[in-house]
Amino acid sequence: MSAASHTNAIACSGVTVEFDGFVALNDVALDVPAGKTVALIGPNGAGKTTLLNAISGRVPMKSGRVELWGDDITRLPVAGRTRRGLGRSFQIINLFQEMTTFENLRVAAQPPRFNLQPFWRPVNRWSELGDRAREVAAVVGLSDVLDMPVATLSHGRQRAVELGLALMADPRVLLLDEPLAGVGHNEIASTMELIERVRENRTVLLVEHNMEVVMKLSDEIVVMMGGEVLMRGTPAEVRNDERVKRAYLGDEEGTEATHA
Repeated sequence: MSAASHTNAIACSGVTVEFDGFVALNDVALDVPAGKTVALIGPNGAGKTTLLNAISGRVPMKSGRVELWGDDITRLPVAGRTRRGLGRSFQIINLFQEMTTFENLRVAAQPPRFNLQPFWRPVNRWSELGDRAREVAAVVGLSDVLDMPVATLSHGRQRAVELGLALMADPRVLLLDEPLAGVGHNEIASTMELIERVRENRTVLLVEHNMEVVMKLSDEIVVMMGGEVLMRGTPAEVRNDERVKRAYLGDEEGTEATHA
């Protein structure tokens, strides 16, 4: 079934993940409607990042099924899921610090272009890679730092580079794992604006501990506890749910979560 005609971009059922006998995810079912932003929240160890890793193929599942636009991708490797239109960012920034912003983005542009870089042709001879790097840099607001080493950039702008890497293959579905982790208070607003910009015309599954950001960006919120889904609802429903207040948000209305 085509992406345009399918109501769910992501559909998971019975997802179970174990690590040396520890059940990180237990029979999790989750769907993410096409074009919507769904946030996963919960305390440390709730299984949020593990679920993103299961969906993106980075951890093996003991059981369960993952669908992307109605197609079963459970057995596809990471690269295969990327080619199907699934992008992924990470909580911990992993960039080539001594390389420039442009060089980092150009490296990320190579896998969608070819599986193996021909050794006899320098990468700078592939003009389309550079064009794509500049195009994405403009989207994430990095055109002014293309020639600067990533190590010299602020944490917020390094986050923008990392997000740019996830956008190089122009994914229709984007998994974001704590995109504001480590971002200073003075850069939170600009990073939020960046997330709002890149989620246009995309489906987003977001893990984030900043409740102000979650409440503002999300169409729906899924609360996880102990590797299972506790509840799901709109931001208002989640904020007012007594179970969520006791387990995660705190008893006082508007209290920001203290767990990632």
